[in-house]
Amino acid sequence: MRDTPDMLAEVSGLRVEAPAGAVLDGVGLTVFPGELLGVVGESGSGKTTLALALLGASPPGTRITGGRVTVAEAAMLQGTEAQRRRLRGDLVAYVPQDSALALNPAMRIGDQIAEVARAHPGPTPPDELGIRAMQRAGLPSERPFLRRWPHQISGGQQQRVTLAQALVNEPRLLVLDEPTTGLDADTRSALLAQLRQLREDTGCGMVYITHDIAAVTTIADRLAVLYAGKVVETGPTGELLKRPRHPYTAALLAAVPAPALGRRPVGLPGGVPPVGARQTSGCGFAPRCALAEPGCRGAAPTEVALAERHLVACHRHDVAVTAPPHAEPIPRRREAPDPEAHSVLTVDGLHAVHRGRRHTVVTAAGVSFTLAAGECLALVGSSGSGKSTIARCLAGLHRPEAGEIRLGTALLAARARKRSREQRRAIQLVPQNPADSLDPSRTVGEQVARPATLLRGLSTRDAGAAALDILDRVRLPAVVAPRLPGELSGGERQRVAIARALVARPELLICDEITSALDVSVQAAVLELLAELQRDLGLAMLFISHDLDVVGTVADRGAVLAKGTVNELVAYPKPAPSHSADKRLRRVAGLRPGSRTPTDFGSSG
Repeated sequence: MRDTPDMLAEVSGLRVEAPAGAVLDGVGLTVFPGELLGVVGESGSGKTTLALALLGASPPGTRITGGRVTVAEAAMLQGTEAQRRRLRGDLVAYVPQDSALALNPAMRIGDQIAEVARAHPGPTPPDELGIRAMQRAGLPSERPFLRRWPHQISGGQQQRVTLAQALVNEPRLLVLDEPTTGLDADTRSALLAQLRQLREDTGCGMVYITHDIAAVTTIADRLAVLYAGKVVETGPTGELLKRPRHPYTAALLAAVPAPALGRRPVGLPGGVPPVGARQTSGCGFAPRCALAEPGCRGAAPTEVALAERHLVACHRHDVAVTAPPHAEPIPRRREAPDPEAHSVLTVDGLHAVHRGRRHTVVTAAGVSFTLAAGECLALVGSSGSGKSTIARCLAGLHRPEAGEIRLGTALLAARARKRSREQRRAIQLVPQNPADSLDPSRTVGEQVARPATLLRGLSTRDAGAAALDILDRVRLPAVVAPRLPGELSGGERQRVAIARALVARPELLICDEITSALDVSVQAAVLELLAELQRDLGLAMLFISHDLDVVGTVADRGAVLAKGTVNELVAYPKPAPSHSADKRLRRVAGLRPGSRTPTDFGSSG
């Protein structure tokens, strides 16, 4: 496509290579002024690599070997590194995926934002530019906030700080890499609203990289679907939601949970082939496609224009919309727990606090509930409501001030080290941030096998075999076992943390936002695995999540937390939540009136 005066950015024929093979191969897309282009696809598809290429960069260990990238007629892949660095910030800016890691813990918030302005000097004082950017990002610009350290603000505020850094020099193009990952529903809704306002105020174009299809469809003008380093479909958001023409697009949409509509997520078999194991001929999606014919494996599909700005690369695009599901829907939860069944967990009057130098914050105030074998209780609430603190108390990682925690009939010690080996095995926690819980110096296989050795008493050989089996069940191939956590993506590390907890064969699994970093197809597979474990082993789960549609898929009951107390318990009817139960949970969870969620997205298809 030739450059046109109204085109803001264009990528054509982009190829990025790693030693094992191509990460991106012949990628092309366009962005127009004021447009938001959403880029979706599973982990390993090359989304972050594409995001960095828009800045004229590539991930460590890779190099750009072909194609071109232009932003406002500036060639991002040409010139020296110093010349490209000057374009970053002024012309195109990047909002990273993990704001907690992106911010310097040793610098105050105001200094970190002003530092960006000093790196691109201009007539306006850096402090003034920083305050203007903070206001546009929806942050307070008063001195007390500017003097805070990153750990003293919430996750949503940390994400807005990285957004403010990107906005300091008023770039023409903003590249957002998973900006809503890990945010609760209300914070996510507020951030999306802020992005809409930014587009109206500044007219900048945006490229929104995400696995959260439900979130991006509420804000994107167009979607580009990426699979195994290639763009397989691009088109207006509404058109792709109602009439996807590539089987992979349809499969991604089918994997989004929408329980209030009676729709369950449909899993997609297999995973994105790693670099070096991808097909060199034919359609790369053919091995996973229910519509594949012999011809699909022979010649690569050419891109076809179906309508204005709607392109698809599929031999069978004419029948893709009517394609049957790629897999059976995940099994619904078993029948409601027998009220006479024994309680796996009993929590009575739990009171927990966090103490600082000057302040004591109450995070749990008189929390009480029971959990039966095979039951899933969801804890929902906004950030800071006490969900994670309760989970840490149950796992013995945070000492409560008062209250009792019983496993069966046995009273548990406050600290995990005071509990028996069997009690530690019976309660396993999957933490919210696996990067903090995985040892960066030990391989994945070693870390997953360790609980089987320490808590189940298996031999080294048997523990290694158990580790490989559970890695396979969470959709991780055996080739990841000898790798270090730093070599994996965020979604892959999350699955390693899940596998490490499951290999101990617990009676109670505490899941703290375990699906927040997973793409929808892997999320559906993990939810299917948890449903199987509940059904086959009677596994009890405490499921902490900000995603009410995931909650509606897995939970028997929902406990709404606010300021450390349980406001209300909502029972989910079988076989799926009703609209009234879903609305009730949203109301007591404090969601803003009119805030859109994945359930609302489901009504668009």
